[in-house]
Amino acid sequence: MNGFDGGISSKKRLGVLTAALGLTVAWIGASPRPVPSLSALRTENPATTALIEIRRAESRAKGRPFRTRWSWTPLDRISPRLANAVIAAEDSTFARHKGIAWGLAWKAFLQSVRTGRKDRGASTLTQQVARNLYLSPRKTYTRKLREMLIAQRLEQRLSKRRILEIYLNIAEWGDGIFGAEAAARAYFGKPAAELTWEEAVALAAVLPSPRRHRPTNKTPWVSSREARVISRLIATGRTRPPLL
Repeated sequence: MNGFDGGISSKKRLGVLTAALGLTVAWIGASPRPVPSLSALRTENPATTALIEIRRAESRAKGRPFRTRWSWTPLDRISPRLANAVIAAEDSTFARHKGIAWGLAWKAFLQSVRTGRKDRGASTLTQQVARNLYLSPRKTYTRKLREMLIAQRLEQRLSKRRILEIYLNIAEWGDGIFGAEAAARAYFGKPAAELTWEEAVALAAVLPSPRRHRPTNKTPWVSSREARVISRLIATGRTRPPLL
């Protein structure tokens, strides 16, 4: 193998990342911005998120009104089709990892070192929950490490179903559109519980860039993403019960 990871075993890679995260834990623990307490999330739904407040501030800076469409919906009232399309699209190992997909994280780090780009995050659903709730979309190594730490703590304190429920309720799906219920009503005029497979795949497909692409506008990019989501659904068996 060529490049930075030539000859490095998976065990050594994990050791490097674990050591780096350990140093970050110590540094963050002494910083003026401590990691938030997460235990309340077991039973309490967040009243807002860091991402919503960032979008609000961005609109205010541009002199524009900010209208939030957001309606918290329990997981059992969100179509399992959407839940599984999102898992297939964003984090196919969600059920198995403990917050971080270390192999993908290592590859993303090496790629960012090679290219100088920090947009290859390989974030799990849990990491995305951490980022949307508490951090910012800024692509920095410091933010990424905080995201990883919070994700691990989320996994320690919450069930997978609760993490998935939070994700589906705080994900951004367009300008001012947050959560599955608001997205289903905004784009398809129905509650999230009634989404079809086609609608669920379309919503999952635009998650990487929800303010640039609409699930109802079948551009080449959206169609390509939909095909990828369908392929991942089939490959992971998430088109057959039990879906969650």
